[in-house]
Amino acid sequence: MPAHEMKSTRLEAFSDGVIAVIITIMVLELHVPEAHGLGGFLHILPRLGIYGLSFLVVAIYWVNHHDLCSRTEVINYRVLWANLLFLFTLSLLPYFTDYVAEHHYDSFSTALYTVTFIVVAMGFLVLRLSLNGLHDDHEEKLPSRDRKETVKHLTSLAIYVAALPVAYYKPILSLALDFAVTLIWIIPELGTQRRLHRKHRG
Repeated sequence: MPAHEMKSTRLEAFSDGVIAVIITIMVLELHVPEAHGLGGFLHILPRLGIYGLSFLVVAIYWVNHHDLCSRTEVINYRVLWANLLFLFTLSLLPYFTDYVAEHHYDSFSTALYTVTFIVVAMGFLVLRLSLNGLHDDHEEKLPSRDRKETVKHLTSLAIYVAALPVAYYKPILSLALDFAVTLIWIIPELGTQRRLHRKHRG
């Protein structure tokens, strides 16, 4: 292995630890309501909803991060720093999740929350392109799967950008667009896994 390369398992293990901390920070921001009974529970439902959306986003990035890292055995310093950039952007999510909840999902806080999604998506895109670049380094053709996922990533980024001005028209609609991006990544993957399971059983 060349001196400027290292095993991808180290990067993945470190990233798993950071992502686990990010999820822990988010859940610690959930507090028991002062009011008793159903009324108190209904009062915290919006915060639970925004936590659920942020959790799904982190989970999707974790799954895709694992999938990307599993496609290569070695990485270089370019990928290492791209990964650190991605983790930095993702670490901002707990703060802005709490921010939008504390400001009761007004237009500005919702727009800022969506900006966070854009920043994280761009951070992960840098990592994806850095990993794709490993194929060029080894004079290999980029697999069609990687090309399709890059297009899908850019489409998700475009939806986030579209949700930004919508936040000033109707914040709940902007959040719905943010949620739609999670469905774009979850539903097709579940369908693919179901088809593979049926094919394996057959």
